[in-house]
Amino acid sequence: MRKFLGWGLILALVLFSNGVVMAASVLSEADALYDAGGLENYLAAIPLYEKAVAELGDQYDALWKCARAHRDYGNKIKQRGQGDWEDMCAKHGKAGMQFAERAIALEPEKVEGYYYYGLSVGIYSDGVSILTALSEGLKNKTQDSFEAAYKIDKTYNKGGPILSLGRFWTVLPWPMSDEDKALAYFREYQSGGFLDGSDEGRIYMAELLMDIGGKDNEAEARTMLKAAEQSSERYFADWAKRLLDDLD
Repeated sequence: MRKFLGWGLILALVLFSNGVVMAASVLSEADALYDAGGLENYLAAIPLYEKAVAELGDQYDALWKCARAHRDYGNKIKQRGQGDWEDMCAKHGKAGMQFAERAIALEPEKVEGYYYYGLSVGIYSDGVSILTALSEGLKNKTQDSFEAAYKIDKTYNKGGPILSLGRFWTVLPWPMSDEDKALAYFREYQSGGFLDGSDEGRIYMAELLMDIGGKDNEAEARTMLKAAEQSSERYFADWAKRLLDDLD
């Protein structure tokens, strides 16, 4: 009887170990797809990340990476602007928020969960509108998440938390928006050397400088937009061209 129980325990441990190994393999496969980039690869990675989450349970890397895949797929859908992109942004933004919340609850001292929660709210808002997101109480949650990410590691993802806070304070509707706070974050992003490699950052900051107005601000915005106009990503190049037309 003892021998039987011993073999039963060993078998259970082997099966558990094999399950963990298989789940880790699924996570690695999802990572490879995500790292390859692009709409189709992000979409293909999502069910693999979700499978890894289901098999590994509360595993931090699987959770935040799943949130990231949902958010980035929604972001690419938005940039294409085709078909039911708003519904897709709402769907994947909400899923990203849910996975990120689980990651935050598991490892509240780490940056990724907070960062991708905030970004997922942004994609969700693109789908349902900012006013709807605000009516659902997401303003404070988003602000708290980005500020937590900033406090933990503001240089994460090439200064992502800094840029996100600058954009956050720009796009909120009046009277919640704050141009002074937004510009302070963008200046920090710029002084940290992150702006030079970011067409997205250039456009965000240029938009704000145009809104603030003034000859010097508009001249600085024009320089940023001229650089962003050369972006290899058509979405940003076209956006920069539209803003340059507004300046002319």
